Amino acid sequence: MIPATSFAGRKVALFGLGGSGLATARALAEGGAEVLAWDDNPESVAKADAEGIATTDLRGVDWSGFASFVLSPGVPLTHPKPHWTVELARAAGVEVIGDVELFVRERNRRAPGAPFIAITGTNGKSTTTALTAHIIKASGRDAQMGGNIGRAVMTLDEPSPDRFYVVECSSYQIDLAPSINPTAGVLLNLTPDHLDRHGTMQHYADIKERLVAGSDTAIVGVDDSYCAQIADRLEQAGRQVVRISKRLPLPDGYFADGTDLMEAIHGRYERIGFLEGIGSLRGQHNAQNALAAVAACLKVGLDLGEIQSGLESFPGLAHRMEQVGRKGRVLFVNDSKATNADAAAPALSSFPRIYWIAGGLPKEGGISSLRGFFPRIAKAYLIGEAAPAFSATLGDAVPYEISGTLAAAVEHAAADAARDDGGEAVVLLSPACASFDQFRNFEVRGEAFRQAVNAIEGIEAIGGSR
Repeated sequence: MIPATSFAGRKVALFGLGGSGLATARALAEGGAEVLAWDDNPESVAKADAEGIATTDLRGVDWSGFASFVLSPGVPLTHPKPHWTVELARAAGVEVIGDVELFVRERNRRAPGAPFIAITGTNGKSTTTALTAHIIKASGRDAQMGGNIGRAVMTLDEPSPDRFYVVECSSYQIDLAPSINPTAGVLLNLTPDHLDRHGTMQHYADIKERLVAGSDTAIVGVDDSYCAQIADRLEQAGRQVVRISKRLPLPDGYFADGTDLMEAIHGRYERIGFLEGIGSLRGQHNAQNALAAVAACLKVGLDLGEIQSGLESFPGLAHRMEQVGRKGRVLFVNDSKATNADAAAPALSSFPRIYWIAGGLPKEGGISSLRGFFPRIAKAYLIGEAAPAFSATLGDAVPYEISGTLAAAVEHAAADAARDDGGEAVVLLSPACASFDQFRNFEVRGEAFRQAVNAIEGIEAIGGSR
């Protein structure tokens, strides 16, 4: 835990007592703050009470006594309308912040030189965060990973100059971290997302820009117009900017040329790394993730040899194009985290011969946007509530069966792929659907896939059992 000592002796209100909220309340109390917490869920309040955290309905308190208000990032700050606690805090002139802001203040107070990499973007931020932390850890350094992935940021080890922090930041967390100032800030990409919480695409982009605007070095993917404009704007303001591209040669920055990672300096190119043969980093989208990780790791002092070694040993992110097994020429890939069509597209673009397991609780739009990948699909195995609609979309373009359950789909896909006399065949779970019709969440669905694959006779597990 990181005790929030910068709040010692101050009275702090807190709303949201889920996992990260409880961790934040503990960190504040440990740091000497007087915490008063609340949640709309009575069970969460009871859990906080049991831990000795003071709770009360914040509607009935005098807000003028609070120095700060810490809000869970899952609670609306601005849209569709501010949460009632936010309105009370603002009316009393109390700052509204989140747990990432607490971390930033503790680092600034105790170890401002501690290397801090913050990563955001609409897509790819979890893989990039996990990859960056893995490279640093594999080099023998102390890598602390958390934020929007894995551990709540205030449960990481306390700041010290030789401790490296790799923090994934959602737009909600950035909106509550006005002082965020990473050593290297990464903005991967921007596409419309969370507009119910941010109102407009421009507001969403403005929030994401704050992370890189406060960085010593801003690492920005420039393959979309919003990010390209952000990079230009930061450079014109005198900030240090490193551009990355997964598809375009750049005059300056880092770009992908197939599986080669290239550095450009004034139009002169040099290969600085490669992804050839690294199964966990297949696909153009992973080239962008790798370029961002390379740029960030170089910024915090790693050398190219250490970085390439880390790339090659990266096991992949669980449930995101995760290679779980192989039998002969058949590779089994768990992409359970692909809960809509856009999220399934990277995996479908990464393999030429696919036995595709898809379906679950359907999202708006179905899989029509994936038609361009249909020629790659040898056969589809449809599960869950989406099966009838998906079969109608596939029509005569792709052979399919309605398998019903994930276990049946794995069994049938494995048998069909084993008979494929082409090159490598891939049994791919990339559902393009939510999991909630048959599974509690996408993690449980991915674990069920892994178990079904591991039960296949003669299977060779990849990457161990997570």
